Amino acid sequence: MDNIDVLVLKALRDWRSAGQHALLATVVRTWGSSPRPVGSMMALREDGRAIGSVSGGCIEDDLIARHTKALNQNLGIPDGPPQLVRYGVSADEAHRFGLPCGGTLELLLEFNPDAASLQQLVAELEAGSLVKRSVDCSSGEVRLQTAEHPDALEFDGQQLVNHLGPGYRMLLIGAGALAEYLATMALFNGFTVTICDPREEYMGSWSVPQVNTVTDMPDDAVTAFKPDARSCIVALTHDPKLDDLALLEALHSPAFYVGAIGSRRNNHARRERMMEHFGETEASLARLRGPIGLYIGSKTPAEIAVSVMAEILAVKNAVPLPQAMSVEVAKHEHDIAMNEASTHCAIPEILQPGSAH
Repeated sequence: MDNIDVLVLKALRDWRSAGQHALLATVVRTWGSSPRPVGSMMALREDGRAIGSVSGGCIEDDLIARHTKALNQNLGIPDGPPQLVRYGVSADEAHRFGLPCGGTLELLLEFNPDAASLQQLVAELEAGSLVKRSVDCSSGEVRLQTAEHPDALEFDGQQLVNHLGPGYRMLLIGAGALAEYLATMALFNGFTVTICDPREEYMGSWSVPQVNTVTDMPDDAVTAFKPDARSCIVALTHDPKLDDLALLEALHSPAFYVGAIGSRRNNHARRERMMEHFGETEASLARLRGPIGLYIGSKTPAEIAVSVMAEILAVKNAVPLPQAMSVEVAKHEHDIAMNEASTHCAIPEILQPGSAH
């Protein structure tokens, strides 16, 4: 669940608790290309204030015009059961609403959702629970249930079933400069970030707000973190005493991404240590990523953080990554190209005085 969805539900809870009329729009179906994926949400208050997004902006403008007092002759947001609306059916509509060519999406509009139900939902999400929210489209009745595994949104025209929470989390091992850049990028991508470093000289200079800080030994921190399928663990210290045991704990968890910074040589040595001293195998280390990041020629901590964050987001979004984009493969091919270039480079002839060329 993205952080923006939590913000949408919190705002909607606050508006409804204050007695204000509001609606919740959820993308339930898409055809072709669409600006936002299924499950995206937007909350709209009766005075036109909106939070969240269901498209690139034009559909939001249309919803505001249709359902707010300020822009619709004081008709306001109606009561009643949910309504299904479709945008982008024709080429003209797709152009009007800023949808890509052939793009179509359907929204379920819930009018004035129950404040008590929203309060319960937000409280469970803030506690880290995975919640199954079911909406009866005939009556608008909402049911909340604790779920064991996240599933994709389901909509059959009669009922909407959406699994919400927990949010994506990141645990960083090592509080250096790279960690500060990576934590900042993770925060604005909706991750909750925890930084672990038992070294006082590093943790004492940590400067990124909104990050949970722990000073336990990293392997203990991974255990306490309780990684789930929406967690990633990244080791950044270059110190085997800190990185190795933490990575071993992470590899035996459901975390969707486990990786470590370091050169190709260091990462190969790490794998050898884990197999020799901890009984790991090539198969058990298959999920260990390293050197981490996508090959973009990065040199500075900021550029390396961009590379690493891009890889994490690609894995999170189930995007297959070509081998040529991995740091290890790209640098290996670069080394081969450089060796070939040096082999074929012409060596200038040194002429002796008086000789002719």
